[in-house]
Amino acid sequence: MHAHREMNGNYPTGGQSPGEKEMEPPPANAAIAMYRQSPAASPLSSSQLTLPKELPAFCAPTHRMLVMNPGLLNSLAGSPYYSVTHIGNLNNKRKKHAIQTWQKCSAGSITVCPMGSGASRLYSSLAQTLVNNSTTTTPLAHHQDPQHPSQGCHSPPEHPTDPLELLRECEEALRDRPPRLLRAFICPGEGEVDREEVDNSATQRTIRVMQWNILAQALGEGMDSFVNCPLEALNWAERKYLILEEILTYRPHILCLQEVDHYYDTFQPILASLGYRSNFCPKPWSPCLDVEGNNGPDGCALFYDEARFDLVDSVNVRLCAVLIPTNQVAVVTTLRCRVTGRRLCVAVTHLKARSGWERLRSAQGSDLLRNLTTLTQSPGGPSGPIGIAPDTPLLVCGDFNAVPSEDVYQRFASSPLILDSAYKRLSRDGLSEPAYTTWKIRPTGECCTTLDYIWYSREAFRVDAVLDMPTEEQIGPNRLPSYNYPSDHLSLVCDFSFKKEEE
Repeated sequence: MHAHREMNGNYPTGGQSPGEKEMEPPPANAAIAMYRQSPAASPLSSSQLTLPKELPAFCAPTHRMLVMNPGLLNSLAGSPYYSVTHIGNLNNKRKKHAIQTWQKCSAGSITVCPMGSGASRLYSSLAQTLVNNSTTTTPLAHHQDPQHPSQGCHSPPEHPTDPLELLRECEEALRDRPPRLLRAFICPGEGEVDREEVDNSATQRTIRVMQWNILAQALGEGMDSFVNCPLEALNWAERKYLILEEILTYRPHILCLQEVDHYYDTFQPILASLGYRSNFCPKPWSPCLDVEGNNGPDGCALFYDEARFDLVDSVNVRLCAVLIPTNQVAVVTTLRCRVTGRRLCVAVTHLKARSGWERLRSAQGSDLLRNLTTLTQSPGGPSGPIGIAPDTPLLVCGDFNAVPSEDVYQRFASSPLILDSAYKRLSRDGLSEPAYTTWKIRPTGECCTTLDYIWYSREAFRVDAVLDMPTEEQIGPNRLPSYNYPSDHLSLVCDFSFKKEEE
């Protein structure tokens, strides 16, 4: 049975800041709706719509409205979302604004939920798709608590979009920007190769995986201070095309993203039209909510090609450190490959950033490994201590915010789950990570280092090809992000195939 679940029963229901007392929110299915074509707001009954409990707002194109969940309205500065139960925790400056906002929402006199510019300039090839197909969540039955509806997995629409047509539209929208970075696939032991010319029977069994921290729009414009990147280069109206162009260029079967703050209004509907199903897990205290005019919380998103995989199970995990829930999350999805019939478990995560937090990252990594061990062992399989090879092979993608010398990296490298890092295959000896996966300049200085990884079960998967890193000359003196690359992190793309059972 298909399933979507949540690990850790204390997953947050609101947007409170760390240290604030968590209070009981209003019912999760309470909603205020604003019709796009009418100035009058209209309440929706729970019989018409049930909202995902982690989501402040989302688009429902078939109803031509924006929907907001008061149970999640957060109390952070600069945000228009407030929960009446959190108002008492605010200082006087915030409280006045919060009370006014809540009163306007209750009276139905406020335009609900600024969604940024993500839906303001839609692609022509997607316009009809977004009208004819709802982007609302379809909760899955297994392990579903009716009082706490989960995010679920979103299904592709009935009328898919032509990816080549969409890629051409991206290129047209970006015609005034420099050309994208050209990167080649490297086959271990064979050197550079054109993957389009590889034997078709072999590529049919290949699983292409992309890992990418795409840079949250709110953070890029409001907090990250890329001193050599013009603010104009981060304009969402064009930057979203750069992100989509990168995805469409490599067409992964599995796409793992971090810092996604335009999931519901951009990535979910557009990638759904290309045949991807997906799941999203927002951070409980996303820093995006501190940015004025934000588009909601950022989080991790996992997309997979439904033509290639069937969903077995999907779990959202809030990572803990010494049993204490943290602000970092993971999405863990188990799939069945339609070509081989074999299962695989894919995880995407984003660990705590900044130096000085190495011990927290290590604890978060340990918690993720513990969860993966539990989730990948079959119900009837061994139940002994960690050290037993999992029944379901793993792919773990993430921005670990950790260099290879850090403890969390060593924990994954020495895990009894028998994992290896795919990008080590770029090195001559197969033992070294690339020199960088992120290269940026902030007020504190230049940062050129490796923080992102694709881990895989080395006894189950073979690495067929790895996308090479661009050179320093290609990246340019102003580093990342830039006019021709949308994030401060480079995408990682690997082609995997299952090893034969007897191997």
